[in-house]
Amino acid sequence: MLKKITAVLLLATAFSAPGLAYAKDATLAIQMTGYQGPPAYLAVYLTKPDGSYDSTLWVAGGKSKYYRHLRGWIRGVSNSNERLDSITGASVGSGRSMEVGISIADALIDAGYSIHVDTAVEHGAENVDDVVLPLTQAISGTVVAGNGYISAMAVTF
Repeated sequence: MLKKITAVLLLATAFSAPGLAYAKDATLAIQMTGYQGPPAYLAVYLTKPDGSYDSTLWVAGGKSKYYRHLRGWIRGVSNSNERLDSITGASVGSGRSMEVGISIADALIDAGYSIHVDTAVEHGAENVDDVVLPLTQAISGTVVAGNGYISAMAVTF
């Protein structure tokens, strides 16, 4: 009898545990402003409800020596053991747009988390929090203006 109960519990755990880790696929669409200078570096990251760094969603820009200019993001990521492999891409030029597929854990949506985007251009300005969006279901598809090199951004779930 104990073996049957154990087997049932193991099966129940196997079927319910994946539900705890569901993630939403999302698309991040960014339109850059027209500016003079080389392509911009961007860091897209999440912060926890208390404002502290949580995780990186995407980094645009191939030369890591310039990441230090993405000050809000680098402050958080430097205190973590996070690997940036496979979440990096090319920098984004003046007036260009980009779309990135990201995955966000369901448990973080409507839980007080925020999406932040820092931007920087070599020999140009550095913009901590060029865009900040609360991570809520209500923001899906809403276009917001940036404060620096980003003209507009939208996240769609």
